[in-house]
Amino acid sequence: MQKENKLSRGLSGRHIRFMALGSAIGTGLFYGSAAAIEKAGPAVLLAYLIGGAAVFMVMRALGEMAVHHPVAGSFSQYASHYMGPLAGFLTGWNYVFEMLIVCLADVTAFGFYMKLWFPDVDQWIWVLGIVCFIGALNLCHVKIFGEMEFWLSIVKVTAIIAMIIGGVAIMIYGFGQQTEHPIGISNLWEFGGFMPNGIEGIIASLAIVMFAFGGIEVIGITASEAKDPEKTIPKAINAVPFRILLFYVLTIFILMCIFPWQQIGHNGSPFVQIFSNLGINSAANILNLVVITAAISAINSDIFGAGRMMYGMAQEGQAPKSFMKLTRNGVPWMTVLVMSVVLLLGVVLNYLIPEKIFVLIASIATFATVWVWLMILLSQVAMRRQMSAEEAKKLKFPVPFWPIAPAITIIFMAFVIAILGYFESTRMALIVGLVWVAILTVGYYIGIKPRITQK
Repeated sequence: MQKENKLSRGLSGRHIRFMALGSAIGTGLFYGSAAAIEKAGPAVLLAYLIGGAAVFMVMRALGEMAVHHPVAGSFSQYASHYMGPLAGFLTGWNYVFEMLIVCLADVTAFGFYMKLWFPDVDQWIWVLGIVCFIGALNLCHVKIFGEMEFWLSIVKVTAIIAMIIGGVAIMIYGFGQQTEHPIGISNLWEFGGFMPNGIEGIIASLAIVMFAFGGIEVIGITASEAKDPEKTIPKAINAVPFRILLFYVLTIFILMCIFPWQQIGHNGSPFVQIFSNLGINSAANILNLVVITAAISAINSDIFGAGRMMYGMAQEGQAPKSFMKLTRNGVPWMTVLVMSVVLLLGVVLNYLIPEKIFVLIASIATFATVWVWLMILLSQVAMRRQMSAEEAKKLKFPVPFWPIAPAITIIFMAFVIAILGYFESTRMALIVGLVWVAILTVGYYIGIKPRITQK
């Protein structure tokens, strides 16, 4: 009976590392990067460097807590234990909200990608198919899920490396010089300078840049299903943010060197567009397959993360008890079912507003993502404040540059949330996010707090 109430520990170190890559290297890079480049121009590289450094600090804060106390539901439980049940409730449900919104963005992008090959098939049909497929995959044993995620991530990581090498070859050997535009590093300053839209352009791009990194915090969720969390979690956290930063900065650098930044459009992945415009049609088809793989991989990781979060919250009495129901393989099937059903909303939205849905969803996801990161940082600070100096010295994976680096990162995350309201294109995201938090707060005081008080 006890076995039925526990998640299966079937994730190895490589599974965890590639799950984080799978979740963070997806639609934000392959599709959303075009919107970030449009706002900041070549200076978007600075936005990715700044955002990447902040995300690394979030991951180290999460890693410190996850190694010290690995639990299902991870950071929602840390927020509950160190800042109170309301903070945990808001953190957990905002993460679920984040994963749902990011999944909606990914399934929408999947529909866009399929149009390259099947322009006459309605977008919503592809969205329906991928939701059913991923839902079924997440009901498999966690080891099978982890193995699938590993190979999906391998495909896109290999493709990114190949694209970087191919881009350098194009720049060095002049392949594609028959195009109307120049190719080379000079593209970074030839068209209006390196910072054509000024500091404001970099700030405006941060909303999309932070969305792109969203999902990396799934590493904390895996702690309860990792075979050896004290070894696998630190290795994954130290390696993955660096790799993601490398992939993002290097790929976008190559992207803007082989194509003028202001001509990078929004009709499909900018990566596919570049190779199509260079006349490499077979490469465009191969890359389209890669970005489809990337979208599937990201959806896969996000459903896993949200499901495990709801399972952990159910244990804390902050979600319905039915979310604790497991299959014989130790998989929380009810949470997977709930996620899949909610994702069917994406089918409806893709049917009603196929052209406008991506920007709307991506900006809302940014609010939820940054909120979760902010709560992770605050939870870690609260944990440290409750520890004695001797206890802090015994931490096996402490945050670097404590307490200055976490403090700067907290200020930065609060700034990103504030700028959502400053720019008209993202203001709706801040409004939707704040309304969501208000609804959660009311729900907590009406439905959750009375039960906790009775106990």
